[in-house]
Amino acid sequence: MDFTLSERETYFRDRVKAFIDAEIRPRQADYDAQAHEGERWKVLPVIEEVKEKAKAAGLWNFFMPPHSGQRHVDDSFAFEGTQLTNLEYALCAEEMGKVGWASECFNCSAPDTGNMEVFHRYGTRAQKEAYLGPLMRGEIRSAFLMTEPAVASSDATNIETSMVRDGDHYVINGTKWWSSGVGDPRCKIAIVMGKTSFEGSRHQQQSQILVPLDTPGVTIKRMLSVYG
Repeated sequence: MDFTLSERETYFRDRVKAFIDAEIRPRQADYDAQAHEGERWKVLPVIEEVKEKAKAAGLWNFFMPPHSGQRHVDDSFAFEGTQLTNLEYALCAEEMGKVGWASECFNCSAPDTGNMEVFHRYGTRAQKEAYLGPLMRGEIRSAFLMTEPAVASSDATNIETSMVRDGDHYVINGTKWWSSGVGDPRCKIAIVMGKTSFEGSRHQQQSQILVPLDTPGVTIKRMLSVYG
């Protein structure tokens, strides 16, 4: 088995490493000072400044793999980014992981990466214009809500949030926590996992619904603390 990296694989890895060394590591003191000022959840000017430089350098949205051949709901909305293969991206992600805040500078931080892929593959044109475009440009953030406090919901078949159709809408009832992304003041949209059916195969009961955070009835109680 040949593990030799191709020229393209090393090209992007080396460019990311060089950018981190030139533009991100020297700003660590700025990041530390801004991160420890005021509220925990806020927009840091240093990240916004570096994001513009990364975007201008073409080091942006690496995570989306090239078109897989799957039929998308809407193919008329072009994805803006470098679109690396999984291996090419893994090498870049390894470099980003060496500085805790680097991934956001390249618009490659969770949960936005996975959420953007969901929008790209399954979103309608209107959904892409409303959410995917601003996410691709790094203007807004998103959240993914699956985990629930009352059940072992790393196994998604256990989740209890109900999603009941009511005319052209769904009524969603449930409580989520470890809701990645919700704390960011730029967070505008959540992909919420719940059950549209509590009968039949346990692996066919779940659905995901887009919920704008300003939807009536959405309440953010508090941010959970973590170690580290």
